[in-house]
Amino acid sequence: MARQYDRKLIMEDGSEYYGYAFGAKEERVLEIVFNTSMAGYQEIVSDPSYTFQGVVATYPLIGNYGINKDDNETVTPTLGALIVSEYNDEPSNFRSEKTLSEWLEECGIPGIEGIDTRKLARSIRDFGSRKGIITSADVSVEEGLKRISVTPERKDAVSTVSTVKPWLSPAVNPKYKVAAIDCGIKLNILRSLNKRGCDVTVFPYDTPASQIEKMKPDGLFLSNGPGDPVDVTPVIELVKKMKGKIPVFGICLGHQMIALAYGAKTYKLKFGHRGGNHPVKNLLTGKVEITSQNHSYAVDASSIDGTGLEITHVNLLDGTVEGLRCEKDGVFSVQYHPESAPGPEDSGYLFDQFVKMMKRK
Repeated sequence: MARQYDRKLIMEDGSEYYGYAFGAKEERVLEIVFNTSMAGYQEIVSDPSYTFQGVVATYPLIGNYGINKDDNETVTPTLGALIVSEYNDEPSNFRSEKTLSEWLEECGIPGIEGIDTRKLARSIRDFGSRKGIITSADVSVEEGLKRISVTPERKDAVSTVSTVKPWLSPAVNPKYKVAAIDCGIKLNILRSLNKRGCDVTVFPYDTPASQIEKMKPDGLFLSNGPGDPVDVTPVIELVKKMKGKIPVFGICLGHQMIALAYGAKTYKLKFGHRGGNHPVKNLLTGKVEITSQNHSYAVDASSIDGTGLEITHVNLLDGTVEGLRCEKDGVFSVQYHPESAPGPEDSGYLFDQFVKMMKRK
């Protein structure tokens, strides 16, 4: 007997994609985006930067190596949904502890498989990221569009994923104290700092500068995270007060908030950058790095003049700003992910650069 479709993705342009459920069976209205990574679905699902988003995996087979506790990028994943071409429910890997579907169900994250992800990714590329609803296969397009239209856009992404109280990620042989602002921080960022001798105290996103100064850290780190950077005013104000006092390093959303704190502007990209194969040129060295990326917003290059910031990295695919610095203030940032989970390891030197700045402080 032929397998019957039981789930459907309806896009706000009226297009529909039938498929089969795995993971949680919840209905969700989401921003639909795509990721071009060929591996690392566990890191993608557990990346807090995907909060409230439905991710289309362009790699055709997902789930084949299962799930293990060591590769998570957060304790409680907040991905909106996972959309795949073919889901494998019989993983073959010595590290596997459970199936992807079991894990998604535990986390309350819906999955849909069996759809034409090539067609969907091309649609997003051509017409931009937009809303969609994952629902039952018997819901009409008209009803789906109605449910999309009455679902309000959420502005609380960072507050949803940020820690509610400070906590310590200790190094084995600590040499430096880093204050990390949690806007949705990935665990591999903490591991990358810990292995370089940094005790990292993770603070809520709305922590005032006075509390950070009381700790007397050697450096301030601003994390990745979901949503529009202009909504995260507490961190923008924190950068304004802390710049020039101690070294500051920002990644992804942290990069955007540093730009805003200096008076530059940000804008939303047509379909964003998500994947593990984006070429970025380091303008200071002339070298090209292959980078891991996940962002919807970018810094407006035309708004940099007069801010005191200097562009240090550019994306070779579309020319967008991928790195900034203010040498005088000891502030630098990148739009991509040097902790690379998943992704290449070309950019790990940026953590070394941060440590050198703290050493010179």
